[in-house]
Amino acid sequence: MLADKHILLIVGGGIAAFKALDLVRRLRERGARVTPVLTRAGAEFVTPLSLAALSAAKIYQDLFDLTDEAEMGHIELSRAADLIVVAPATADLMAKMAGGLANDLASTLLLATDERVLIAPAMNVRMWEHAATQRNLATLQGDGILVVGPNNGDMACGEYGPGRMAEVPEIIAAIDAALSDGPLRGKHVLVTSGPTHEPIDPVRYIANRSSGAQGTAIARALADLGADVTFVTGPADVPPPAGVTVVKVQTAREMLAAVQAARPADVAVFAAAVADWHVMNAGQSKIKKDGNRLPVLGFAENPDILATVSHAKHGRPGLVIGFAAETDDVIANATAKRARKGCDWIVANDVSAATGIMGGTENAVTLIMKDGSETWPRMTKDAVATALAKRIAEAIS
Repeated sequence: MLADKHILLIVGGGIAAFKALDLVRRLRERGARVTPVLTRAGAEFVTPLSLAALSAAKIYQDLFDLTDEAEMGHIELSRAADLIVVAPATADLMAKMAGGLANDLASTLLLATDERVLIAPAMNVRMWEHAATQRNLATLQGDGILVVGPNNGDMACGEYGPGRMAEVPEIIAAIDAALSDGPLRGKHVLVTSGPTHEPIDPVRYIANRSSGAQGTAIARALADLGADVTFVTGPADVPPPAGVTVVKVQTAREMLAAVQAARPADVAVFAAAVADWHVMNAGQSKIKKDGNRLPVLGFAENPDILATVSHAKHGRPGLVIGFAAETDDVIANATAKRARKGCDWIVANDVSAATGIMGGTENAVTLIMKDGSETWPRMTKDAVATALAKRIAEAIS
């Protein structure tokens, strides 16, 4: 996949910059050519000599280097690669990219390029969770920037949480997906997955038994066909796939907001098992048992994400696919749901306890369309995902 591909690697400042050295080595093992761009802050963590030795290439650092500008100007450098990878992408670099700033070589290359860009964010958990960083992330994703990570983990500063740069194999997988020449190359696909958790109080919530395995497999299969996948996931049991842009949410309302922020999309696959209701009077502190009376919970309907996107007057994806997890009259209920929600296809399955499908490794589905249906044999969820991804590619090609 990476043989003869040219990667322009921008190394930002941060302790995670040490992973860039291993990334260069592994990319070259796969036959890729790597041109490193080292920021001033990045040079505080890795040396130009190390990058040069591992990449066997010239290191670019200075926007105003007269020799570099004479031999290969920054505009040409920004467009000479198959993919630009920023690893680590610091909060500062992300802010520059989102704001369109160009005050050093890295930010100038990123503003001048017409090639695809993949970033691997890495920063302190508080910096990652800050509203400004999340706004910048949303802006970058809206601009078509691909994102891998960050992961949860221990920080160099001693804190724990999201902000740890994706591991090198994850970044390699994301690069593979970005450079894939599959039938969905250039298509943006939105996938939702997992359950939602609706709080009762800070320690309790309402949820369902969805593991997120089927949605995860679908996102992976679509990425394998070359799609740019935005993966909006609730708190699933399985980890998200590599090579996709991951947006983690907890509640149905958060999921709707993430879906709306991720549009426009060519295809939307709503595989998440979204809770139908949320608790209106959720406690701000833990509800205590006092032995006198039971707490009374008031419920309100959650937004209907599938119907909202299916009936959108502007920016509706060309193909909208829903899921119908049923326990009775599966085909009849799913067919009615497709018509009611306004989606193009619906994937129906029987999740009654006897099937072992909810939370299991296999699935048995019927794909229901406006002009007919297809019943597939029981198979692994990965196989279902591969079959569905191929049908999507055929439908929009």
